[in-house]
Amino acid sequence: MESFLQIAPHSLAIVLSRVGAGEAMGAAGVSESDELPRHHTGYEIFADFKAENTQQHMWNQRITEAVSETFFLGWIDEHVLLIQGKEDHLEVLREGWMRRSLNPPRGFTIKYLGKASTPPCA
Repeated sequence: MESFLQIAPHSLAIVLSRVGAGEAMGAAGVSESDELPRHHTGYEIFADFKAENTQQHMWNQRITEAVSETFFLGWIDEHVLLIQGKEDHLEVLREGWMRRSLNPPRGFTIKYLGKASTPPCA
C-alpha cells in the first residue's frame, strides 16, 4: 500500500468544476452563464462556499456548523479549494457531499472531495 504525505493536518481538498454554458440553461432555454459570478480569488470562492452552505442548510444544522467552523487554506490550479477544520467537521462535509446535500460555490459544481495529500517523495 502506497503511503502519502499530508500537506496540512485536518484538511480537505474540494475539487470544483466551473458550470459551463450548456449546464446553465434556464427554463426558457436561454443561457444564464453571463449571470454566473466571476470570482477573483480563491478566498472569494471559499466565502461563497460558506455562504451557500450556511444560509441554505437551516434544516441541516450539522452541515451549517461544520462549514462555519472551516478555514481557507488555499486555491490550487484554478479548481481545487483547500479547507481546514476539525476532523469531525470534515467528516460531516464528506457525508453531506455523498448525500448530495453539500452545495458548491455559485458557478461551480463539486466533482469530488479528497484528503489534501501528496505522493511520497523518492
